[in-house]
Amino acid sequence: MSAAEGRLRWLLRRGMKELDVLMERYHAHRFHDAPADEKAEFLRLVTLAEDPDIWAWVMGYDTVPAEYAAIIEQLRIYR
Repeated sequence: MSAAEGRLRWLLRRGMKELDVLMERYHAHRFHDAPADEKAEFLRLVTLAEDPDIWAWVMGYDTVPAEYAAIIEQLRIYR
């Protein structure tokens, strides 16, 4: 495993078990084959966004900011 992959795996470990599962599912089933812009958006999301916000966006409890709209749609597939 490369250092970058190890760092990403660490970033996938969130503060909520439900979010951990969601992120792991996305990573295992989609991330490696995703287009470069989607990967970049995912990395921005896991680096900058707070867990409660990500969960609210994925579950549809709150309005998704435009910069995360595409990746949240992808994550919803794995909820």
